Amino acid sequence: MNIQEQPPKNVQGQPVTPFEWMGGETKVKDMVNRFYDLMDLEPGYTALRSSHGDSLDNARERLFYFLCGWLGGPNYYAEKFGHPMLRARHLPFSIGIQERDQWVACMTQAMVDTDVPQVLRKRLEQSFFQTADHMRNQ
Repeated sequence: MNIQEQPPKNVQGQPVTPFEWMGGETKVKDMVNRFYDLMDLEPGYTALRSSHGDSLDNARERLFYFLCGWLGGPNYYAEKFGHPMLRARHLPFSIGIQERDQWVACMTQAMVDTDVPQVLRKRLEQSFFQTADHMRNQ
């Protein structure tokens, strides 16, 4: 596997967005689907899964929309729902260290399983951890 230290460049010589680097909408959707499949299947994500209700369909759609824009692609989430207001939208859910750690571990596993480039994955892991830590309310 070729590990790039810097993002690849577009035809104008500019670094591509993380959205482009990982492969666009198809790869983001694959990663999101793998994330929720893992949450449903793996016993190590039980606390995280229990906070999502019976169906994961709404969560899948919203995370896909959010990540597209957050990674530098189309801003679907804001177009459909307005500003993400992540912390405010997560306040109704009990999110502690266990849920944070399970969320990050599940997303890391999803990134590995969907072949997100290693350097990009490491960068995203840091950002995901910081964001997940900010969501903690317990």
